[in-house]
Amino acid sequence: MTTATRAFAEKLGGSPHSRKSLRLWLRLLSCSMIIERRIRTRLEAEFETTLPRFDVMAALEREPDGLTMSQLSAALLVSNGNVTGIVNRLIEELLVVRTLESDDRRIATVRLTKKGRDAFQRMARAHEQWVDKMFAGVTESQMEQLMKLLASVRHSIDENKDQD
Repeated sequence: MTTATRAFAEKLGGSPHSRKSLRLWLRLLSCSMIIERRIRTRLEAEFETTLPRFDVMAALEREPDGLTMSQLSAALLVSNGNVTGIVNRLIEELLVVRTLESDDRRIATVRLTKKGRDAFQRMARAHEQWVDKMFAGVTESQMEQLMKLLASVRHSIDENKDQD
C-alpha cells in the first residue's frame, strides 16, 4: 500500500478495502440505474405504461390464483398505499380484477384478467429483448462468473444486516 493510499484511507477512517467497497457499490448502482432508466423509457414509449405497473403485473403473472394486496406489497417491497393506486388504475383499464374474500370483506385478492395477461406477455417479451440487447456484449461465461460473484456480494450483504 502506498503512503498516499494509506493516508487517504486513514483520513476517511477506513481501509483501502472500504474504498473499493464504495467503488463497487457505486458501479453496481450506476449499472442498475442505467438499465432501469432505459426500461422505464421503453415501457412508456412502446406500451404507454410505467415500470411500477409492469412490476405489479409481473407479480400477478407469477401467481395465477392472485395475491392479496398485502402479499402484492410484500412481493414488490413497497407500501400498500403505493400498490393500491396502481391496482385501481389497472382495474379501470380491465387489466386486473379485485375480488373480496367471502370470510373477511377486508381482504381482497387481485388477479390479472385475460386482457391483462395478454398485455403483460407482450410487454414481457419486449422487456426480455431489451435486457438481452443491453447484455449482448457479455459472454455466457462472463454472465455465469458475474452471477456467482454477485451471489457472494448478496451473501455478504445478508450476513451484515446489523447495519439496518
